[in-house]
Amino acid sequence: MTHRPKLIATDLDGTIVPHYGAISQRTVDAFTQAHEMGVEVFFATGRPPRWMRDIDATFAFGSAICCNGAMLYDLKSDTVLEEWGISVDAQIEAVKKLRVAIPQISFAVESSDYFHREKGYIAHYDVGLDEIGQDLIEKAMKSPALKLMARCTNQELTSDEMMHLATEAVGDLVTITHSNPNESHLEISAIGVSKGTTLAIMAGRLGIEAKDCVSFGDNPNDFSMLQWCGRSYAMADGHPDGKKYAKGVAPAHTADGVAIILEELLQLPA
Repeated sequence: MTHRPKLIATDLDGTIVPHYGAISQRTVDAFTQAHEMGVEVFFATGRPPRWMRDIDATFAFGSAICCNGAMLYDLKSDTVLEEWGISVDAQIEAVKKLRVAIPQISFAVESSDYFHREKGYIAHYDVGLDEIGQDLIEKAMKSPALKLMARCTNQELTSDEMMHLATEAVGDLVTITHSNPNESHLEISAIGVSKGTTLAIMAGRLGIEAKDCVSFGDNPNDFSMLQWCGRSYAMADGHPDGKKYAKGVAPAHTADGVAIILEELLQLPA
């Protein structure tokens, strides 16, 4: 394609946010230039809103798709605009079937205003939230949830292995993905909800077609938007399956890969 994108969607962690460190000035400058040129910017992430403060502090613009597509969030006003949650019935049924498919599994559930976990689910990031934990996560399932999360605490299975088993067990009931191949961890959304489907909705509202969108991502929770966008780049240091869904490969996120590609794309005519 020979024209500048009208919309940029990027994952955060492992894509523009280093696993250890801050977003580089080069990356901030590239996105700022895009915004000033009239390009729509979406930060599409698995993060819940409470983890978005650093993004709000770094960028003075942009919209946020949080919780792997389950939420549209206004960064500047700290406001949840729309949600697509997993029904209580679907949560309970998915947990029931997953306990059979992966006996060593434990669960957590979150929405925009809560995070609950089972005592066996060790929270790596939400330390301090729900410190006591539930005996069974079903006791906390009282309203639609943005994400159901599952973990093998002793790392008996990889995230990819868990995703395969879970998709076979409940793939017709919920959407299964993950954002870290190095942990035994799944992220589960309502059926049909993903970064890609929500991005498509947002682009449609703006009158922008897939061919005019570019996306960047590093893990399976990004694959839907990499596949949907007319231009897309899997990170060179991301999940090895990324290139199956993306149209291209960006240099490693530790080498400012997204900024390198954006600098080239922004030189194209509108």
